Amino acid sequence: MSADGSVTDGSAVAASGAGAVPVRVPTILRSYTGGAAEVRAPAGTLREVIASLDAAYPGIGGRILDENGKLRRFVNVYVAEEDVRFASGLDTPVPAGAQVSVIPAVAGG
Repeated sequence: MSADGSVTDGSAVAASGAGAVPVRVPTILRSYTGGAAEVRAPAGTLREVIASLDAAYPGIGGRILDENGKLRRFVNVYVAEEDVRFASGLDTPVPAGAQVSVIPAVAGG
């Protein structure tokens, strides 16, 4: 892991080059990424990006998706600063270079 918290070990998800997308990982999920705040995944649809993450970091997909394969209610995901719930959901395209941000919703009153 580099000083900025990104993965640099050459693993499948630490993809680099033109087909890679950075994925920002919230603090609560960093136990799955060895503490990395950002990892990289191959570009594709959001569903494919999450599948790649789960293959490299077993269990992380289950914290983002529910038992029906849908985004968990209290997890917000953005692709290039666009909330995927207002785009195409898990079928939202994630082009090379676009940043994916996983953000847990905060409740309060």
